[in-house]
Amino acid sequence: MTDDPRQTAFFTLHRDLPREGPGEPSDVAWAAKVAELPADAQIADAACGPGGDVAALLQAAPEGHVTALDLTPHFVDAARARWADDPRVTTLRADMTVIKNRHDMIWCAGAVYFIGIETALRNWRAALKPQGVVAFSEVCWKGDTRSDRARAVWDGYAAMTDRAGINAHVAAAGYEVVDQRWLSDAAWEGYFGPLDARIAALRDAAAKDDALAKVLDEAEEEAACWRAHRDEFGYLLSVVRPA
Repeated sequence: MTDDPRQTAFFTLHRDLPREGPGEPSDVAWAAKVAELPADAQIADAACGPGGDVAALLQAAPEGHVTALDLTPHFVDAARARWADDPRVTTLRADMTVIKNRHDMIWCAGAVYFIGIETALRNWRAALKPQGVVAFSEVCWKGDTRSDRARAVWDGYAAMTDRAGINAHVAAAGYEVVDQRWLSDAAWEGYFGPLDARIAALRDAAAKDDALAKVLDEAEEEAACWRAHRDEFGYLLSVVRPA
């Protein structure tokens, strides 16, 4: 897949996890309700990972269709295998910056950071039906209290902002916020629980692989930091539509 030891280590850690970031089915249900999503909605799941949100998206639109897309081959293979027998799901290896056809909702769980909020929203405008929405979650600060530990964990993410900063990006892209909410503790633990188990299972292999050991240490610290400082940062789920 790659000759970069760090990238290889990252995918070693993340392979076969049920999801690639915090989230739970109630997030999708809430976004669908806010958007007044029809039962036959056409939905794009941008950067779908292994397809962890597809079941909830289908529940939100039982007569609709979900197009799940991701660029990482083994994520696409996992999602495709998971939903191969359901005609309501199409899984594609595709770039999230270019979504074809038109949709009632574009869902993007924790992945807009790859291209930035403004770029994502501008690129996706043409892929929305009239009254269509984008629902995306993005990590950000919850307030002005920012411990040294939390700052250190997020130091490498230059785009880290707060709710006001996210809303400024939304407005700059020509959208308006319909509603927002913070992801719950259960949404975070639904991601970190399997990740914790994966880290433990890889520790012996990491003893002989410096790149893997570093990736495991960083992932372990991110989980520990959130558990200690969850009042300082979180994922904000935003439902937005073109203004």
